[in-house]
This record gives sequence, C-alpha cells and structure tokens, in this order.
Amino acid sequence: QVQLAESGGGLVPPGDSLRLSCAVSGSTVGTVAWFRQASGNERETIASVPWSGGIPHYEDVLKDRFTMSKDRAKSTVYLQMNSLKPEDTAVYFCAASSRRIVGVPRATQFPYWGQGTQVTVSS
Repeated sequence: QVQLAESGGGLVPPGDSLRLSCAVSGSTVGTVAWFRQASGNERETIASVPWSGGIPHYEDVLKDRFTMSKDRAKSTVYLQMNSLKPEDTAVYFCAASSRRIVGVPRATQFPYWGQGTQVTVSS
C-alpha cells in the first residue's frame, strides 16, 4: 500500500508563491498526481507524473503558474505554485496509483490519497 503525506500549505497574500511537498512511501507506485478541492466544489486535477521516467502532464488552465516535479531519491513530489490568486484557495492533495495513468488523470483513477494541506490565498 502507498502512503502519502502533503506539507507546505499555509496562508499567503495574493501574488505570493508556495511549494508543496508530498512524501511518497510504499512499492509499485506508477503515477503520482496533485489535486485540489475548494470548499463546495468537486476535486480538481492539477498535474500528474509517472513515478519512473516520463514527464509531467498539466491541466491547461493551470500550467502557466503551477509546476510539478519529483525527486525519486527523496521519495518526494513537489508542486510549485506561483502568482497565487484567491481562487487557488483549496485543500491540496497528492494521490498515487500503481498504474501508469495515460491521458488526463481523474481522481477516480487514484486509490491512494494523502490527508491534504490547506492553501489559503487572502489579503
């Protein structure tokens, strides 16, 4: 079973930046992804990356401000968020699947989830 633990969230003013981290443990990890869920909304895909090889896939609406990366030596994935806006306020989750997800990832494809980290953008 895969274990995931997010960190790095907080309260920041608009225009600021944050880097979220997700520690990944377990075996047979195929894909790791970032999602977010704002209050009252459904869970939204941000980006995903194959755990072994491959390149990240971003949702078009966020790709100009958000960057996903991984460090397999540290068993960690990151989400760099720049030029944050109030609309980015949400709980941010990392998720994993033992499968190599092809195409646009969906939350239902990921059986393993972290507890989430709160990001609040407010002035």
